[in-house]
Amino acid sequence: MALAPLLRCGGRRARLPGWEALCSRWCLITSHKLYSSVYDPNEKTFEKLLIANRGEIACRVIKTCKKMGIKTVAIHSDVDANAVHVKMADEAVCVGPAPTSKSYLNMDAIMEVIRKTRAQAVHPGYGFLSENKEFARRLASEGVTFIGPDTHAIQAMGDKIESKLLAKNAKVNTIPGFDGVVKILADKHGNALWLNERECSIQRRNQKVVEEAPSTFLDPETRRAMGEQAVALAKAVKYSSAGTVEFLVDSSKNFYFLEMNTRLQVEHPVTECITGLDLVQEMIRVAKGYPLRHKQADIPINGWAVECRVYAEDPYKSFGLPSIGKLSQYQEPLHVPSVRVDSGIQQGSDISIYYDPMISKLITYGSNRAEALKRMEDALDNYVIRGVAHNISLLREVIVHPRFVQGDISTKFLPEVYPDGFKGHELTDFERRQLLATAASLYVAEQLRSQRFLGIPRIPIAKSKRSSWELSVHLGDGIYPVAVSKHGSSFSVEVDGMKLNVTSEWNLASPLLSVTIDGAQRTIQRISRNASGETSIQFLGTVYKLQILTKVAAELSKYMPEKAAEDTSSILRSPMPGTVVAVSVKPGDMVSEGQEICVIEAMKMQNSMIAAKTGKVKAVHCKAGDTVGEEDLLVELE
Repeated sequence: MALAPLLRCGGRRARLPGWEALCSRWCLITSHKLYSSVYDPNEKTFEKLLIANRGEIACRVIKTCKKMGIKTVAIHSDVDANAVHVKMADEAVCVGPAPTSKSYLNMDAIMEVIRKTRAQAVHPGYGFLSENKEFARRLASEGVTFIGPDTHAIQAMGDKIESKLLAKNAKVNTIPGFDGVVKILADKHGNALWLNERECSIQRRNQKVVEEAPSTFLDPETRRAMGEQAVALAKAVKYSSAGTVEFLVDSSKNFYFLEMNTRLQVEHPVTECITGLDLVQEMIRVAKGYPLRHKQADIPINGWAVECRVYAEDPYKSFGLPSIGKLSQYQEPLHVPSVRVDSGIQQGSDISIYYDPMISKLITYGSNRAEALKRMEDALDNYVIRGVAHNISLLREVIVHPRFVQGDISTKFLPEVYPDGFKGHELTDFERRQLLATAASLYVAEQLRSQRFLGIPRIPIAKSKRSSWELSVHLGDGIYPVAVSKHGSSFSVEVDGMKLNVTSEWNLASPLLSVTIDGAQRTIQRISRNASGETSIQFLGTVYKLQILTKVAAELSKYMPEKAAEDTSSILRSPMPGTVVAVSVKPGDMVSEGQEICVIEAMKMQNSMIAAKTGKVKAVHCKAGDTVGEEDLLVELE
């Protein structure tokens, strides 16, 4: 079994009275892995394996199975019929309609697929049925191998009281009076390894957003002691698969057992990056009965790895409310060095309301933490996602924030750093000038291109000698005069009395544009533009809306009437696509400011919609069970 500790600072502190000094939460991941991801073709495992999951983790398991020469069976709901994991597998069978209870959690349907396809083993991934002892029992009763621990270990580690007693008997440090939960990994021959730690403190709504390995907090002595205790616990329950043991760690590096997950973790790629192990391959080997092929001394900490969870979410709403839609354009940053992307989608894929809104897990690797973070910064800048809202801006701001860079991390990081909610990147004066100069240069480059047709001037006899432009750029609350002059493929731009030199290949058909501004390279994305000069540019991860006009057009624009803003205090619109779970009011009811009016559920989250003011309900435009889109009108007040 192999273990990898995870650190989550501040985890569950409020639940532990008297432990004010407790500041860190660690998870040690036990995983039965061999030290090489190279597959031995003479080592036979299974002929056919079913993946009882979907999305990126299903794709991840299929990739390893292909390497090992194992045929795969994918299951899917009706809405996932064209999903990437379905296309990757050798066989695919529908197990029901979209709701998870009728498809991915439908044990009867899944068991029937196993019989029909004669799959010899099942990998559950994470979530869904991965820690369901009844599913493991049903598989065992039909002679099908569960790629995970046996039912005894799932029961033992899932029972809060029993797991604490087991931890005590195994001489694992425990918190007095606290009933924890254990998660771990090992082989069937009594062997176990710990695979170092993972830091998982950046969270929103108790879900991890950024993970890394190793941790900036742990020293070699504490790491070894925690690893040895996690291994002792795994051996005590005869654990034989990948898992995670969590510990609480105080400021003096005293650690205490908290709980254990008996499955593969979402963030397992960072452990794979620093150890060189394929954890899925090791899970399959262990399930087949092979012993681990390496000793603890063989497990290294080689470099540093960072993982960002890329979600289809609007980070400006509660750090991320779900977004749905079709990926009209999608390009992973695989051209950036040392980048790994675990995803289950592609261009044209639909992000629906039925499942977790994760788009991918973006992983970067470096010889040290600074290098891994710089590569993550570049990867986020080069990630093209169109058609849905996404959290790239939030992820980028987190990894470059001075507090994160210094390793001052806790589970309260986001609310502490952004107490009024996330607002995007705040431009410095220098960055503002860079953005204005880039936007103005891009505008001029487009104007010049529009004068040509297939590389030839549209009206050859009317050759333009123009080489300078006076523009007015509207950004935020400011209007800035900008002067642009062209010199070959470069532009000299004057902003705020300062001149900047902007150079690029100006490939306006590409979603990514590499721009050099006074020697500094930036990767930007032009998200949209229209004929009125309005344009949206992704710069330093955040999308900025600008309006670029000629000096004459800007002087005339003040005569254009402005559209009156909608009175949002009298109406309630849905902040996200989802399903109406409950409606608490009817026409004629009096409501108070802050009173719940209805509840919207989207992607496993329920959100309470409240009144913005006190008043009488004029109209209700929804009922329980309705499916609503973002900005759909729900309730009107008089």
